[in-house]
Amino acid sequence: MIRVQAALPLVLVVLAVLALVHLAAPRLRTPAPILLAIAGAGVGCIPGLPTLRLDPELILVMFLPPLLYADAFGTSWIDFRRWLRPILMLAFALVAVTTFVVGITVHALLPTLPWPVCFILGAIVSPTDTVAVQAVLERLHVSRRITAILGGESLVNDATGLVGMQVGVAVMLSGAFEAGSVALQFAWVVTGGVAVGLGAGWLFSLANRWVREPRVLFVLSLISPYLAFLAAHGLGTSGVLAVVISGFVVAWRIHTVPAQARIELYSTWKMLVFVLNGICFVIIGLETPRLLRETNVADSSVLVAALAVSGAVIGTRLLWAFPNAYLPLYLSRSLREKEGGYPAVRGVALVSWCGVRGVVSLAAALSLPYTLADGSPFPGRDAVIACTLVVILVTLIAQGLTLQPLIHLLGLRADLDSEHKVRTAREAVLAAGIARLDEFCNEVSCPISVHHWRELMADELALLRDEDNEARKHASTRLSVSNSVRRAVSEAQDRELLALRERATINDRTYVELQLELDKRRGDDPE
Repeated sequence: MIRVQAALPLVLVVLAVLALVHLAAPRLRTPAPILLAIAGAGVGCIPGLPTLRLDPELILVMFLPPLLYADAFGTSWIDFRRWLRPILMLAFALVAVTTFVVGITVHALLPTLPWPVCFILGAIVSPTDTVAVQAVLERLHVSRRITAILGGESLVNDATGLVGMQVGVAVMLSGAFEAGSVALQFAWVVTGGVAVGLGAGWLFSLANRWVREPRVLFVLSLISPYLAFLAAHGLGTSGVLAVVISGFVVAWRIHTVPAQARIELYSTWKMLVFVLNGICFVIIGLETPRLLRETNVADSSVLVAALAVSGAVIGTRLLWAFPNAYLPLYLSRSLREKEGGYPAVRGVALVSWCGVRGVVSLAAALSLPYTLADGSPFPGRDAVIACTLVVILVTLIAQGLTLQPLIHLLGLRADLDSEHKVRTAREAVLAAGIARLDEFCNEVSCPISVHHWRELMADELALLRDEDNEARKHASTRLSVSNSVRRAVSEAQDRELLALRERATINDRTYVELQLELDKRRGDDPE
């Protein structure tokens, strides 16, 4: 156990690495998650720093719920429902198939491992990692269909893999396997998790409707994923599914939260997710040197098995993606219409290569018990951890590093339709605002500033809608001048407020209060 005072230098180093890597990543044109893992491994080799021993509960209970919750907020429920079939084919069916293939592969190369342990390893490394996939996806500008499928898969498949691992461990501890009871347990885990998620989502949606204090809303939003996870875990159901479903429900009712509170909530959560995601990847790097030493990966048989498992994980996904992307659509016209026709081959190729594993798999492997019910050592525990670590490193480096070049090679672009829909939505919002403003000013006398606001919105609408290039050019010029004036006024206000503080006309506290007041007013102003 690391004492707090002794661990402080490590905490400072981790945070410094997080900041420096995110500054360097754009210049190096390398995904930040991979650089964080590499930097973490370098830090792990520094003599004098305390050795980090990852507590699996820290990831599975402390980090995973808020990260899943935030990802659920960023996932479109409409898109999730539309492409539910391919999501489930990846999140459930592919996880089961990969578990089976990995189990067969490991047993062939390490025949001393019991069959249940082989399938436990398969369940651990089968699901893609939510943290890793979302960190990579946020950098990729690809179609809405691909983003929805990959994001939805990574949200759900952790539940499948973790349940499979739990079933395997239960078989090892009890020494018995009954297919019927396993099926019933799986059904309860899934349906119970969904039910708990719906209940938690409804409860916190109701709270969001009545609470108006942004700080209290943030605390409630932080309680929500943990409460859903712990309630589901206490009932023996899937905490992962409970968190995801509760996030969907609360996100769907987010319009009941006041506008300014929404801004603060999203901003705060963005910072929180940035820190937690970064720490997760640094942890992978920090744990790598120690685990490589302790699990004896250098042993030729274990290393060969680990590399074979990595190949099986990647190969199974490649072989699974294409037939399951096209065959069901070929057999069902209704599915084709629902999903928008056949997917592009280039998009399926990208999906088949997005198989990055991460810290959740590592935490799952480390959570395996040390002993069986009779007190004997858990067979193959070190081999399972070693293989899991190698799979994470191979997929993170080999696939994570090549995703961006692959997108350029395939010529993938974001959907034009989605851009058109955004443009149409902006037009509708501006038109509704202008109409309501006209209606209001017909009822009461409006000051001249309101009419100027209308002219500003009309210019924005003309820039989006007007087909006359000359009219659009004039509207663009007026908007540019308006923005320049607002910036100049804001800069003058900031300078004067700062000068008042420097002359000691006002104290620091008053300065901050007035600065935030100006910032809020600018946020409320129409752009």
